[in-house]
Amino acid sequence: MSEASQDQAPRGGRRFGTGEMFDGIAERYDLLNRVISLGLDQGWRRRAVRSLELSPGATVLDLATGTADLAIAIARAHEVKVIGVDPSQGMLGVGRRKVEAAGLAGRIDLEVGDAQQLQLGDASVDAISMAFGIRNVPDRARALREMARVTRPGGRIAILELSEPRSGLMGKLARFHIHTVVPYVGGAISGRDEYRYLQDSIARFPPPDEFAELMRGAGLRVLRVEPLTMGVVCLFVATPEGPEVRAREGLGGR
Repeated sequence: MSEASQDQAPRGGRRFGTGEMFDGIAERYDLLNRVISLGLDQGWRRRAVRSLELSPGATVLDLATGTADLAIAIARAHEVKVIGVDPSQGMLGVGRRKVEAAGLAGRIDLEVGDAQQLQLGDASVDAISMAFGIRNVPDRARALREMARVTRPGGRIAILELSEPRSGLMGKLARFHIHTVVPYVGGAISGRDEYRYLQDSIARFPPPDEFAELMRGAGLRVLRVEPLTMGVVCLFVATPEGPEVRAREGLGGR
């Protein structure tokens, strides 16, 4: 789960939500995800993989790949090539060890990169996945435009992101978990205050309908918005609008 408010600096000078901050928690990141999500995060990723509807031989771009959990899940489920991109060298180092251990080094390539400025050509990938990373991107609209630019016509884009239910009993329980349990457990396991930023990043992320509208404004046709686990997580599935639509709306890439 990766980016939020980047205008505050934790001890040691690492800004919240940046690659530097994730370098500091990389070795315990997977354990943190399992504990904080109550073990549900892998199931959410499998749902995202299914939503991509991949064919053999496809090329998939996994943004905010982190320790490569989603990249590995995609490569295990389908005979495809996965390019994982993340700003954190530390997270990618953990990911590369996991890819090697899974015997998938021939089909998963992990690279340092920025979702806001992808070093890929237009319509050069068949699908894009992103799990728990879009809220950390400073310019989300720009990243979404880049996704629309590099995905081939008809390709799928699946974005998983944490959400904070706004009302009802589930909303109260989720807010307690996010604002009390997450920072306490995250800090205890990681031994770093940086992980406490997570509660703010979730609270500041727009509601699903607002984010879906941002996707549309970036040149994506939203196919569905699917709340998971009573709205604690949301899966956004989209496909790029045609180039003529993007041109009409003035939606360039970079």
